[in-house]
Amino acid sequence: MIGLGASVVKRTGLKIFSILVGIGIALLCFEVGATAWLTLRDGKYTSAAKLFTQNTNTFVEAAARESGCRYGDTLFPHPYLAFVHSKGQPCSLRNINNIGLFGEDFPDQRRTDRFVVLLTGGSVAAQLGQMYPKPAPRYLEDELNRNYVSPNGKPFLVLNGGDGAWKQPQQTILFSIYANFVDAVVTLDGYNEQLMIQPGVVSRFELPGNNFLDANPIAAQDGFGKVVVSWMAGRVAAWIQSGFLENSHGAYLLVEGLSQLTTKTDPRTAKLFWEMMKLPQDIYDDPNKLMAHQIEQYRKYIRIMDMTARHYNVKSMFFLQPVPAVDKPLTEEEKRATPDMTYGKRYVGIVRDLETLNEGGIAVRSLLDIYAGEKETIYADSIHAYQAPDGESRGYRIMAARMARDMAQGWDLKAKAKQ
Repeated sequence: MIGLGASVVKRTGLKIFSILVGIGIALLCFEVGATAWLTLRDGKYTSAAKLFTQNTNTFVEAAARESGCRYGDTLFPHPYLAFVHSKGQPCSLRNINNIGLFGEDFPDQRRTDRFVVLLTGGSVAAQLGQMYPKPAPRYLEDELNRNYVSPNGKPFLVLNGGDGAWKQPQQTILFSIYANFVDAVVTLDGYNEQLMIQPGVVSRFELPGNNFLDANPIAAQDGFGKVVVSWMAGRVAAWIQSGFLENSHGAYLLVEGLSQLTTKTDPRTAKLFWEMMKLPQDIYDDPNKLMAHQIEQYRKYIRIMDMTARHYNVKSMFFLQPVPAVDKPLTEEEKRATPDMTYGKRYVGIVRDLETLNEGGIAVRSLLDIYAGEKETIYADSIHAYQAPDGESRGYRIMAARMARDMAQGWDLKAKAKQ
């Protein structure tokens, strides 16, 4: 009986071993096939790790890492601002306030215990304002409180009014809602806007980021049920990307398949959206007319913000952000992270055009040169500065110091006595 039992155990062990070998061979074949397919599809070999990151940036990665989901699943529709972030849902982020942005809650009346500055723009503005909860540094707020006395003598409070893929007129809309509740407003933008000021664009300057379709339930083909499926698939995709499978082409194909399977946008709705946002053909057919039209839209929203600020006795300043394609001597690491440098000359032209608004008393300030003397790595990708896990960043410290200095000069802020 003992011999018979040993024989059964041996056969069972061999059977399990054979199954495991078969699974291993199948996975190996799938990996080889996935690698071959992706190479043929793209016309070149690209490592799986690069494929996972080629359509993302540090802002998106940070949100996905914190939520354990895909970035799109952290979003929430907003009736005026297009999209913000969800709160209290499965894929929510930690530091979300009462309007779906990062940090301290937005007020519904003017505060008397703080000098409130609204900082608004895209993802760079959101990182400068700080995505992470305290004690992560509030770069601009810290810089202002350390070195300057506010006009009302109270501590500065910088409200974070930035978010990923935001661009004008989202900044204008946000300020319009809260203009009578803040003491000052500063914008930090330019990079997302310049994407709409280039030959070949056929959409209006006001086109919101694709996040709008991801966040908008009207665009969802099958309602909330599909959103829940998307959350679940997002967690699977995030788990795959966060582990050793990030080096697997097969895993990349699986994540890509999950994304297509759980897309929340009805193609019919997307088509209608793109048709609504299309420019008249006579504008986009003429590159000169297109460029002039789009940049005039940008100038218009800055003017509207300036006029609103004057009406409500709110101080204002409009900052144009630095970009890797201009002025900074890039390190090898930065060159690998920012492959597209072709927009540099066009971006400089946009900045110079907007700076002419200063002639009419609108305070526009260029930050193009703030990293000109920096030989160390500042940029983590095509636009964002490196941030450590604790939220610290040399790049954003430099940016905050320059912005605070310009604000102090433009608003006649008194310098604090050095301790």
